[in-house]
Amino acid sequence: MSAGTTLRQWLMTGVSYMIPFVAAGGILIAIGFMLHDPVDVVKPTLEEALAENNIPALIFRLGAVAFGFLVPVLAGFIAYAIADRPGLVPGFVAGSLAGALGAGYLGGLIGGLIAGLVAKWISDQNVPAAFRSVMPIVVTPLVSTLVVGFVMLYIVGKPVASANKGLTDWLANIGTGSAVVLGIVLGLMMAFDMGGPVNKVAYTFATGGLANVAAGATDAKEWTVMAAVMAAGMTPPLGLALATFVRKSLFTESEQENGKAAVVLGLSFITEGAIPFAAADPIRVIPSLMAGSAVTGAMVMAFENTLRAPHGGIWVTPLIGGVFTYLLAILAGTLVTAIAVVAAKSAGASKSQAETELVSAN
Repeated sequence: MSAGTTLRQWLMTGVSYMIPFVAAGGILIAIGFMLHDPVDVVKPTLEEALAENNIPALIFRLGAVAFGFLVPVLAGFIAYAIADRPGLVPGFVAGSLAGALGAGYLGGLIGGLIAGLVAKWISDQNVPAAFRSVMPIVVTPLVSTLVVGFVMLYIVGKPVASANKGLTDWLANIGTGSAVVLGIVLGLMMAFDMGGPVNKVAYTFATGGLANVAAGATDAKEWTVMAAVMAAGMTPPLGLALATFVRKSLFTESEQENGKAAVVLGLSFITEGAIPFAAADPIRVIPSLMAGSAVTGAMVMAFENTLRAPHGGIWVTPLIGGVFTYLLAILAGTLVTAIAVVAAKSAGASKSQAETELVSAN
């Protein structure tokens, strides 16, 4: 297994454990906003909401609490993927420090990797038999947490916090200058690696906006960014599914079967449904996916659609503002993706056939 594949598996383990917290927390926040005016839902403290029996505000607070676990869970389970259970404590501590230091998701990701590698290195040491039983319970978590904690505090935290702020400001400034350009950039990022690190930068930028909402902001801009990111993440599998239906001859039998599954995955905002196609033919498929997602992201930002949930795809339609134009943007991106994939694969097939005929003639 290549180093790149191993790294991806570690990162995706952390992300897969984080997503339920994102989904549950984000949808609870959205439900709170659906039940009452967002300003009145955000304003009361937990104690005030309990005293007033303010159910919408309490639901919102539950969502906000779930959101508070995002970075620690991400870091903790990246470390777990590397070092198994001994990596959990240093991973969660690294994630919590990343949040406290302002390093955000990027800091959590780096902290989780460091925590896992340190914990694994300690676990792999050859120690006397008398100490082996306490190594995974006491020694490894204790020493790795101490090491990783000081690394985060003195080496990683501040530089990554600056980098994280710079990236967030860059994306936010694009939005200030042109919402459509921001939509294009986010769309390109969502389709580039279909669930990989670049995709997750765009996704966490959007969910970070919802986290701002959880912290008290009620600006619809955050909801529009979330809408663009989710829509742009739906079109890659949907476009490929459509392409397999209209031009079966360009795809293998296995890809045709994957195309059927990609319909459900795309509708559910699982961009990873496009990975089998991209892995088999990245040169032609990935640019096609990026084109379709860029179109969708731009259209959603132009239409000023909103989304108050961080996940769910078509199944959270009641939480989408401007449903008709939102679905129109997804349809447009799906069509662009399908047309681009078919055109690219047709050109490739024609070129291969011409080369074969030339070889035969010689």
